[in-house]
Amino acid sequence: MNIVDMTAVQLSAAIMEGRTTAVEAAEAVLARIEKEDKKYNCYVTVDRDGALAQAKAVQAKIEAGELTGPLAGVPVAVKDNICTDGLRTTCSSKMLHHFVPAYSAEAVRNLQRAGAVILGKTNMDEFAMGSTTETSAYGPTRNPRNTEHVPGGSSGGSAAAVAAGECVYAIGSDTGGSIRQPAAYCGVVGMKPTYGTVSRYGLIAYGSSLDQIGPLTKDVADCAAVLEALASHDPKDSTSVSREDTNFTASLTDHVEGLRIGIPDDYLGEGLDGEVRAAVLQAAEVLEKRGAVVERFDLSLVEYAIPAYYTIAAAEASSNLERFDGIKYGYRAETFEGLHNMYKKSRSEGFGEEVKRRIMLGSFVLSSGYYDAYYLKALKVKALIKKAFDTAFEKYDLILGPVAPTTAPKLGESLADPIQMYLGDIYTIAVNLAGLPGISVPCGEDSRGLPIGLQLIGDCFQEKKLFRAAYTYEQREQREKKF
Repeated sequence: MNIVDMTAVQLSAAIMEGRTTAVEAAEAVLARIEKEDKKYNCYVTVDRDGALAQAKAVQAKIEAGELTGPLAGVPVAVKDNICTDGLRTTCSSKMLHHFVPAYSAEAVRNLQRAGAVILGKTNMDEFAMGSTTETSAYGPTRNPRNTEHVPGGSSGGSAAAVAAGECVYAIGSDTGGSIRQPAAYCGVVGMKPTYGTVSRYGLIAYGSSLDQIGPLTKDVADCAAVLEALASHDPKDSTSVSREDTNFTASLTDHVEGLRIGIPDDYLGEGLDGEVRAAVLQAAEVLEKRGAVVERFDLSLVEYAIPAYYTIAAAEASSNLERFDGIKYGYRAETFEGLHNMYKKSRSEGFGEEVKRRIMLGSFVLSSGYYDAYYLKALKVKALIKKAFDTAFEKYDLILGPVAPTTAPKLGESLADPIQMYLGDIYTIAVNLAGLPGISVPCGEDSRGLPIGLQLIGDCFQEKKLFRAAYTYEQREQREKKF
């Protein structure tokens, strides 16, 4: 098997057994990037020299017996809003076009401890604001499954890089579906863990109460292995949770007997494409035949999730992006008159249209006279959504549904209608509002050959149940393809 076609677990095993080396693996993936990335635009920065130096150092540790885990020597891509020491981190924005962090995010350090080789930084929607990776200052990323279509967003570069073989796995961030939706559009596996499972230290924040770093991989086994490496308690992050149940690879068992799975009627109603609906229900049938108990139920409050999410996320974005003023770091306008004018021109020129739209919305809902009417009310709806999920999980182990209402739209379609782009997050954002874990697994294609994603949602800290169900479904699908 070609190195670029291997999963992370397969490649690490090959390196451990001496069938290849970390350096050969890095060279193979870098060659694929050099050959293909002009077509897809997955990367903002490729660190060829740095990756090869890392691979050489990792190989020496493997040979010395210091690294033995399932990610040792495996090349990884990092979303460009996750800080990497000495490697440019731009958030795909003109505002940070020359920013080089002096430290690495804790998630990156955890991967490096596991022996990962960092290839570079992947393209994304500017400051993670978007659902298509078209708001990037470095141009749109194209979906490797069909280059006329978007890869999703905001972690579109990471998802597309995995799908195109331009990395073996990647990490992204998920604020309202930004890992799961591009995973669905590109036909890969993506997971948003329970809030607090992965340190947010070094993640350039969009919505601090919603953001969570997670993996994008070729299969479920890789996803479990990567999350196992990422998860840790970090005293530098006040939202980090100390967990002892992070042996996620142990949950990769091919059975779901007795698992109770609920399908919200709200997720199958108006606005859902017929082919997506059929694929999701067929996936539910596969799990039911394997012994799961599958039922339909009313989750409620789904219609309120989008306005609540965009109110809260925009408010937090407005606050988080105040720091980019052109003084200590970031873009500064070349000509200006006085301090106030420098702020105004630097921010006007440095931020793109979608970012400015959300900053203005966030500033509005936080302003005097509107705080109670909008932001405070959104927080109350957020609490009600969490309560609705708590009630559902009293009866069900998992919730099953689609990731997005349709398959990947064509380039340019979503930017022409931002409201329609926002509505595309309807099935993913409630997971972030409630701090829950969710996973996207490929479950077929539409009539145009575009991937469809199945979403499984678990209660807080129940990632193992998600991996168990996702792995069982994936194994069944792989067996059927063989025969």
